[in-house]
Amino acid sequence: MELKNVSKAYGDKRVLEDFSAVFAPEKIYALMGPSGRGKTTLLRLILGLEKPDAGEIRGVPPRKAAVFQESRLCGELTVPGNLRLVLGSRFPDAEMERVLHALHLTDCLDIPAEKLSGGQARRAALARALLYRGDLLILDEPFTGLDENNRESALEAIRRFRGNATVLLVTHSREDAEALGAEIIEI
Repeated sequence: MELKNVSKAYGDKRVLEDFSAVFAPEKIYALMGPSGRGKTTLLRLILGLEKPDAGEIRGVPPRKAAVFQESRLCGELTVPGNLRLVLGSRFPDAEMERVLHALHLTDCLDIPAEKLSGGQARRAALARALLYRGDLLILDEPFTGLDENNRESALEAIRRFRGNATVLLVTHSREDAEALGAEIIEI
């Protein structure tokens, strides 16, 4: 995947200017930089949710999974219901259970998503993205709101269940980037 001279502005506020990068398949990258530098905007451009004002984005895999800054779960559905919404009814239960167990979510499976704690919702969103098995895994600050134990579990789940996906992680934590063996790209 290649980004060449990508620029994006919102009105008079230029968020990205002439950003270029090449992302090799199956590698993990951490996009880092101060708040407001365009990291989330860059992810939205790669996902096709927004169009760049200038530049080119090529080679984005068609099958993408994402954890956004907000968990984006359907509030009336349980965690399994949210997963099934994306994965379909034929997705193997055992595979789902392995990821839910790894993310310490097995004690809240009957609770509607709107009643989950912030950390539970983050982990449910991560489970959904990991189980989708995209070729590109976008993670926008996925560890926000997680205590140390759940953060470690989430890091381990990413290492264990990402498959061969290229990972683009937005984080402010160099420690998290290093724990995933990510190549750091400053924005």
